[in-house]
Amino acid sequence: MGMQLMRSPLPPAQPIETRPPVPGLAQIYAEHCDFVWRNLRRMGVQESSMDDAVQEVFLVVHRRLADFEARSQVKTWLFGIVLRVAQTQRRNLRRRNAHLPDVPTFDLEAVANVEQESPLEVVARREAVTLLHELLATLDDDKRAVLVLVELEQMSVPEAAEALGINLNTAYSRLRMARHAFEEAIVRHRAREGRGGRDS
Repeated sequence: MGMQLMRSPLPPAQPIETRPPVPGLAQIYAEHCDFVWRNLRRMGVQESSMDDAVQEVFLVVHRRLADFEARSQVKTWLFGIVLRVAQTQRRNLRRRNAHLPDVPTFDLEAVANVEQESPLEVVARREAVTLLHELLATLDDDKRAVLVLVELEQMSVPEAAEALGINLNTAYSRLRMARHAFEEAIVRHRAREGRGGRDS
């Protein structure tokens, strides 16, 4: 009797990887314009340059959107663009040697809900935002970026590492140094405030 050939069963079908659809430029702008604005400010773009900087971010988004495959979150992808645009804006400002005072006229982090906040609360909020930007400006770009993402944007450290294009150990190391440097900046600020109070 002839030996029957046993057919091996076919391997189970592998699930096809599905990615979320890539949003269009208009949707990205509508959903993330405030994210772009506040983080350009946090990364040191002056108020007088904000309109140009925001426009530049979304011009880059327009040019690169076809290459975005939704492997990462839109915010992590956007922050990489924000970081590079902010660096370019600051570099251009230094080249122009512009020493005009940076008088904030509008800041999304300082926008108040007039139905819920009193005038004193509005002033306090704006002063706090101004102080935050001053303290962030004492950090170098590497520390400032990871601190902004983790502490202010509430991203996980792996998400921050992805946004910055660095490995996870480097991200944790930078975050530790950033927190320490930021705390030192707060101590220096309080010391200056204390001296000012005694002198008055």
